[in-house]
Amino acid sequence: MPIRLSIVVVSFILSQVAFVFAQAEVYTTAIGKVRFLSQSALEEIHAESKQLSGLLNVTNNNFVFAVRIASFEGFNLSLQREHFNENYLESEKYPLATFQGRVIDSYDFDNTASCVVRAKGLLKIHGQEQEKIIKVQLTKKGNTIFITSNFSVLLEDYEIKIPRIVHGKIAQSVAVEVKADLVRK
Repeated sequence: MPIRLSIVVVSFILSQVAFVFAQAEVYTTAIGKVRFLSQSALEEIHAESKQLSGLLNVTNNNFVFAVRIASFEGFNLSLQREHFNENYLESEKYPLATFQGRVIDSYDFDNTASCVVRAKGLLKIHGQEQEKIIKVQLTKKGNTIFITSNFSVLLEDYEIKIPRIVHGKIAQSVAVEVKADLVRK
């Protein structure tokens, strides 16, 4: 293909992509946080990150969210945080937890300001991906969509190994809560 024709074709494709993106209604995180609770017979461990980032395209219902593992704070002891990052989640090797996919239920903010939908996608933690369907509460006020979700994560699904010596102190299923305010871009 002559170079001049190649430039025309590439320019046409880029203009079409730009047109489609301009037509999309995209919301990005202004404020986002993730909390988790490990509740075992011997101990409760709480931690939170206020560094959740994400994007929701309400035109095609695609989304992506990410949180840095090392950003979690609030453990009972600083040693717990150290073990969380170095031994269990290996945050230097696997710095992010992500959830990427699509909202599979329809919603119409013209007729209702709030609804519960299912988000289906790949949850990636500790380098392992699992397909999950997670219920999410969506509430729209003005140019902001507020999301809230609660779900659990099984450590074995993500190959997170807990040493026998602390096995009774760490739950095998961890409760996760996600809250985010998404503003229209």
